[in-house]
Amino acid sequence: MKAALLVAPGKFEIRQLPEPKIENETDVLIRVKTVGVCGSDMHYFTTGRIGSQVVKYPFTVGHEAAGVVEGIGKGVTHVKPGQRIAIEPAVSCGKCDQCKSGRENTCRKLRFLGAPQQLDGAQCEYIVMPQENCFPISDGMTFEEATLCEPLAIAVYAVERSPIADGMSAAILGVGPIGMSVFHVLRTTNVGNVFVTDKLDTRLEAAKKLNPKWAGNPNRVDVVKEISKVEPLQMDVVYECSGDQAAASQAAELLKPGGTLMIVGIPEVDEISFPIHELRRKEITIVNVRRQNNCTQKAIDLVASKRIKVDSLVTHRFPLEDTSKAFDLVANYGEGVMKTMIYIE
Repeated sequence: MKAALLVAPGKFEIRQLPEPKIENETDVLIRVKTVGVCGSDMHYFTTGRIGSQVVKYPFTVGHEAAGVVEGIGKGVTHVKPGQRIAIEPAVSCGKCDQCKSGRENTCRKLRFLGAPQQLDGAQCEYIVMPQENCFPISDGMTFEEATLCEPLAIAVYAVERSPIADGMSAAILGVGPIGMSVFHVLRTTNVGNVFVTDKLDTRLEAAKKLNPKWAGNPNRVDVVKEISKVEPLQMDVVYECSGDQAAASQAAELLKPGGTLMIVGIPEVDEISFPIHELRRKEITIVNVRRQNNCTQKAIDLVASKRIKVDSLVTHRFPLEDTSKAFDLVANYGEGVMKTMIYIE
């Protein structure tokens, strides 16, 4: 089968690999149709690592994916051959203390698609996943929409974990694909004013379609000062979706006493600092978001019901053979890119 292999930082090669085989009774062989390029994939592409997860080359990245069931193990009951599916990329053991307490996303033996030393990614023609990670989609849902249910599920989980309530004010720092997904989910609630920031004007323009109370570029304005003019009591919740040090500091300043900072974005560095006295005096709660936890079906339902329309997130499309071009585009924020989709034929 064809696969796009990361062979060095910033370099992909298209190679032929053996097709994966069904080994366990609950395995599902999937023909991959679409793969989204995620910010975490970019960390592997540019630096070869996320924290302690270091790539050993060659390696296949990619975890936002959808496809068609090609074959099933004899114990599979969830899906059948020919069925169109969205894919949950996190494989949990179901037996550890975390899984038993409903925290499959922090499973002690968690394996994730496209994560070094865990599972090879989906930028190839076929993958094998457990049936629990395969979610049937309707004929009316596109493979792109199904693929986007992965980042949307993270947003669903982030909003569920936050103490957002009717009328509360919220800020989203960084409105790339994850930040925009959070915004989409917030628009299904009775949230009050929503404020957004981003260093890319094209992303701010995209966010304006969801009618934020205020949108601004931190490279040009003092976002804390400007937002505080509009909302003097400041934010109940801030969703930090950029992984940027400056944004983390801005989040602490933007929150009102008793507010909550949701860490959603993945930083490129190993450590980020916060203004501790700001956090202490305001008694700020910090909540980390680890991927998605039992939110994939919820995301699929939101898209299927048309309560959320994710189509506009995809700005660029490439065949598997042009994976390098796709990643270069995203790495350099070229052509107003928001989300890049790779098609596998």
